[in-house]
Amino acid sequence: MDRFEEMRVFAAVVDAGSFVGASAALEMSKAAVSRHVAELESRLRVRLLHRTTRKLSLTPEGEVFHARCRELLGGVEEAEAEITSRSDEANGLLRINVPFSFGLLHLAPLWVEFMARHPRVALDVTLADRVVDIVEEGFDLAVRIARLPNSSLVSRQLTSTRLVLCASPGYLRAHGQPDHPSDLARHDVLAYSLFSMGDQWEFTGPGGVASVKVTPRLRTNSGDTCRVAALHDQGIVLQPSFLVGPDLLAGTLVELMPAWRSIDLGVYAVYPSRKFVAPKVRLMIEFLVHAFKERAWPA
Repeated sequence: MDRFEEMRVFAAVVDAGSFVGASAALEMSKAAVSRHVAELESRLRVRLLHRTTRKLSLTPEGEVFHARCRELLGGVEEAEAEITSRSDEANGLLRINVPFSFGLLHLAPLWVEFMARHPRVALDVTLADRVVDIVEEGFDLAVRIARLPNSSLVSRQLTSTRLVLCASPGYLRAHGQPDHPSDLARHDVLAYSLFSMGDQWEFTGPGGVASVKVTPRLRTNSGDTCRVAALHDQGIVLQPSFLVGPDLLAGTLVELMPAWRSIDLGVYAVYPSRKFVAPKVRLMIEFLVHAFKERAWPA
């Protein structure tokens, strides 16, 4: 007797709650279902099910075996789905949600390359800095910039970035440089309103952890707006290196208090489930992982 088939039938009986229900689900006669379960119990030499005229219930041994069956059967399903997806050509509409600034600067050029490689895939890319519910809103994939994600979604890290405290040389000539995070309380600050830490900025440095409450002169949900205001000598910004990196290299912005570092962030591709990943999603993730192997901005 096929052991895999025995486990499949046994799991179906438990899931359906009856031999008749399993028979219908498996499109198999009730006698055949009963025989599979009886031969499984005989081979294991243990009773797995309590049978009465009204219902079935698992024995303690049956509970353990059922849990292991579900794990093994699930693993087989995933393996088959992966092989099937690898053999299929990517096609159809791929809906992607990405952060606004990162999407413009670092992802927009990649979409063109991906479409050239996979002409049967159409892209629907939404740029938004809010955290969307990708399942509820029907996205296949999202790119998120965050600390290690803690959710039911599956994630794969593409690269990393960090928040850099910086200002223009013109602002620093007029207002001086802060020497300690607490000095930020007396400076003009240009704040990104979607930071999870809000106006309580945190840093780690020689004296451990320091936290300061800033009073923004400008508050906006656009990192690009913060950057432009900083370049025009309007204040100090705390922005990701992927956004201000070129300005730091050019000297139009200067990093402040480099011994005091703020938050390190990961850039992740997130998607709903490892099961039955469509070829278009799998290929996009692999494409993005390869594209970001070498970061395009200073750490």
